[in-house]
Amino acid sequence: MTDETAFERGLARRRTVLGDAYVDAAFAKSATSPFGDGWQRFVTEHCWDAAWSDDRLPAGTRSLLTITLLAALGRTQELAAHLRGARNNGCTIDEVSAALTHAAVYAGMPAGVEGFRVAAEVWE
Repeated sequence: MTDETAFERGLARRRTVLGDAYVDAAFAKSATSPFGDGWQRFVTEHCWDAAWSDDRLPAGTRSLLTITLLAALGRTQELAAHLRGARNNGCTIDEVSAALTHAAVYAGMPAGVEGFRVAAEVWE
């Protein structure tokens, strides 16, 4: 059973952060996958509603945390999406740079180097 309210709330937040084009493309790609829309629904309800719609942290702070974590994990495709999202959430290039520097110190220089590489591509 799915929670339609959680899905709608999560979808609205996901579109605000990542943009309509990105979200529409994710759903379109999923529609041609044998895994279908179930995965997109799960991500939308659990990530974008349960985590991103929690108002205890401002959206910009949440973006910076996400950037730091994705850089540390080396998840460059998701990092690029969330760098664009950080810009949508009002994060500045200085804030993103500080977050990536923090990731480099705690997760290792290769994570920082790759994070800054992706950020430079996205920010241009």
